Amino acid sequence: MPMPDVPRLAAVDEAPALARLINDAFIVEAFFKIGDRTSAEEVRDLMHAGGEFLVLDGARVLTACAYLKVAGERSYFGMLSIDPARQRQGLGRRMIEAVEARARARGSRFMDIHIVNLREELPPYYRRLGYAETGTLPFSEPDRASRPCSFVVMSKAL
Repeated sequence: MPMPDVPRLAAVDEAPALARLINDAFIVEAFFKIGDRTSAEEVRDLMHAGGEFLVLDGARVLTACAYLKVAGERSYFGMLSIDPARQRQGLGRRMIEAVEARARARGSRFMDIHIVNLREELPPYYRRLGYAETGTLPFSEPDRASRPCSFVVMSKAL
């Protein structure tokens, strides 16, 4: 199957498809996360609050997405989601490169991410891409976690 073209901005009316993709990709967090990762309403709210989703299209379906919020010199990305059937094909790295390039083009000098400390496989992945741990934050929805957890904040100079 050919690789999708370059990432594009998602439209607000794609929120239900984005929520499905994100929830499918984040099923790996079911060992601690109660319920779905997100909803179409939350995706729309993030878009209306100044954030955006970059997406890669597959065969009539969304294959990958990442949320980006640019705030001056610092940007944040999260919800990196790859269709489970397409994981381990380099799409995650392509999406990260795309959000970093978009943030850089909009004047950001740093990118921040928050990863749940229970996802022990993620810090080494992001370290290989130039991110370093810079702190911790409380988990944003402790009532939706079946185990105690927190966020590891990682940052990278763009």
